[in-house]
Amino acid sequence: MTIEQMRKAYETRPFKPFTLRTGGGREYHVPHPEFMFITPPGRTIIVVDQDGAAELIDLLLVESLHFNNRRRHRKVS
Repeated sequence: MTIEQMRKAYETRPFKPFTLRTGGGREYHVPHPEFMFITPPGRTIIVVDQDGAAELIDLLLVESLHFNNRRRHRKVS
C-alpha cells in the first residue's frame, strides 16, 4: 500500500471507518480519524484502539484496507 492510498482513505470526508490488514494477518480498526496518525515522512502510521493502546505500523507491512460500512469488504488498491 502506498502513502497516497492511505492518505486518500484517511482524508475522505465524510470519514468512512476502515480496517488495515497486515501481511501477517493482524487487523487494526480505525473508527474515526482521531484513532490514526500518519507520521510526516509517511512511512509509519500509529493506530490507537478504544482502550488507548497504540500500535506503530510500518506502512510497507499493510497489505490491504477495508471499509467497514458495507456488507462486503472492498480491497483498496
